[in-house]
Amino acid sequence: MKTLKIKSVIKSTLLLTVLSTGCKKVLDEQPRSSFNPEYFKTVQGVNGGLTAMYAHLRNIYGQAYYYNSGVTGTDEATWGQSADGNFKDLDCSGVGIISSTSYPTSIIWGESFTDINTASGVIENASAVGISSALIAEARFFRAFDYFLLVQSYGGVPLDLGSGALKFNITPSRTSVRNTVPEVYTKAIFPDLLQAINDLPETGRVTGGLTKTAARLFLSKAYLTYAWWLQNPNSIPTYPASNRTDPNGHDAAWYFQNAYDIATTAIDNPGSFKLQPTFYDVNVGTNDRNSEMVLYADHTQSSEKYNGSSLTYGSGGAPDNFAGWMMTWNYPNIISGGVNSVLREADQHLGRPWVRMAPTVEVLKNTFADKVNDSRYDGTFTTVYRGNWQKGGNTAQTLANANGLPVAQGGAILSFLDNDDPNVVYAKGNGNVGAGLLPGRSDWVVNPGDISRIIYPGLWKLGPYRTDNGTGLGQPNAGSTRPYPIAKFSELYLIAAEAAVKGATVKPGKSARELVNVLRARAGKWRFNNNGNVVKIEDDSQAMMAATPAVIDMNYVLAERSREFYAEGGRWFDLVRTQKWGELAASFTIAGTTFGDHTPVKVTRSIDSHLYLRPIPQGQIDALVMSAADKAAYQNPGY
Repeated sequence: MKTLKIKSVIKSTLLLTVLSTGCKKVLDEQPRSSFNPEYFKTVQGVNGGLTAMYAHLRNIYGQAYYYNSGVTGTDEATWGQSADGNFKDLDCSGVGIISSTSYPTSIIWGESFTDINTASGVIENASAVGISSALIAEARFFRAFDYFLLVQSYGGVPLDLGSGALKFNITPSRTSVRNTVPEVYTKAIFPDLLQAINDLPETGRVTGGLTKTAARLFLSKAYLTYAWWLQNPNSIPTYPASNRTDPNGHDAAWYFQNAYDIATTAIDNPGSFKLQPTFYDVNVGTNDRNSEMVLYADHTQSSEKYNGSSLTYGSGGAPDNFAGWMMTWNYPNIISGGVNSVLREADQHLGRPWVRMAPTVEVLKNTFADKVNDSRYDGTFTTVYRGNWQKGGNTAQTLANANGLPVAQGGAILSFLDNDDPNVVYAKGNGNVGAGLLPGRSDWVVNPGDISRIIYPGLWKLGPYRTDNGTGLGQPNAGSTRPYPIAKFSELYLIAAEAAVKGATVKPGKSARELVNVLRARAGKWRFNNNGNVVKIEDDSQAMMAATPAVIDMNYVLAERSREFYAEGGRWFDLVRTQKWGELAASFTIAGTTFGDHTPVKVTRSIDSHLYLRPIPQGQIDALVMSAADKAAYQNPGY
């Protein structure tokens, strides 16, 4: 199969409208200063436009500030010790506020409209040169994909970028009118995805290319989200003001049913996709781009040109894939026998520490309560930090560690325990990171109930993986060269399960419980103990399925989503869609910001209903040439 290679970033002047207010980038196989309608009537132009659409995924997914906006402030994470306002604002815990000048909430607005316009250019002009309907369907998918991101984030958004609704725009516009939520779904998202399902191939034309399965996944998810919007169980306000009625005459039940039907159709007609045999296989770097990955933002270690960013030092900005740095604590501070024993390394368990985000105690003790049968905790976090000092040039065979006991290269230096042990004794100087001691153990330890904003398990699933480290530490300061996951085949099971809980009529063998149990059974299958660093052939699938409640409710579906997709960036959308954000993320516990503080405190969040929509970026408002009243009306209420 061919591999899509993205060569360079260019600025596109003709795609700029007032709706795109930041630094606008379009990627093309050959650098150009602009795109215009005539260019899109060439094969080269269509290919350049499509390449730009795939490439723009890297400006969103793996971009840590956008990533933060989907995780921080939910029941998955809070701000970490080194966080600035970009992270504290999103936490809704009294240390900052989300406003129209907040950067993380502006990213989708700044990135999506340019891509939408590129897609419209391809859709309108590609048929003039005999471009296949399958390629045009890729543009339709991306236009729907971007509008889906926008409508979930901001409510209703403009369909007319200056030349008419869903038309390719080449004239910068200084006025704008927001369409309603039903209009965005029924005029843009649903028609484009339905056509994409019809025209896309079962197997992608390139590695990572779009397929019918991808279109079905996003259409089922869009139907699901719109059904919740129509139903509006908690009376969350929308904007622009609109009746909760569907222009096509359908009710919420119809959309829940169709979400279920399309998701299960995708499961039954998977094309080239399938579940991986174990959860470890889904996330281990040696198995990237596996059969479960329906859509991802790709990177490579083979070339800076094709990677889109430096292979030696990440800038901390798009298109770097640096999301994994955010929930990585400063493990290189650990000292054993006077030596830094765990060095910064381009290894999936380690990586570059930024300490901007942290999991909560509830994540470790409640979301991942079962650490015996369920492999997903082990396949999500780094809980054991192993010595690698020899890779940094220190030839010592062992170092004195906890209790004065020696640890060899590769041995456990610090471990986060699976369960709280009351015998752990902490001291600020332990390992230079305020860790704990247990009698007879050579590794420092930390209880899961004693994690803090400065010391906590790292996020193994998003850690870096490279094959060019040799015998050294590699390039740990570079952005990750791994593909960033956007959509997985496993999500189809949880979309269908959620629709079933909401009343969809189910197919034989595909009730909510049965769908959830497909993933829970897989989670019970082990082939490797990740943090133990040993082969583990064990099948706990029967125990996992037996532990599933007889009746599945929405909170259980959401808990399963978190166990499957923890900290991958989509949690805010899940909680907003189901209107559970204020319930499930209302409070959490965690210790403070200094090493040695292991006294967790309860933190309460204030999640007002207006926060269920993000603010329109202030730069957008300021750029409009409209009256002050019209500008004020353009903004979402509460900002």
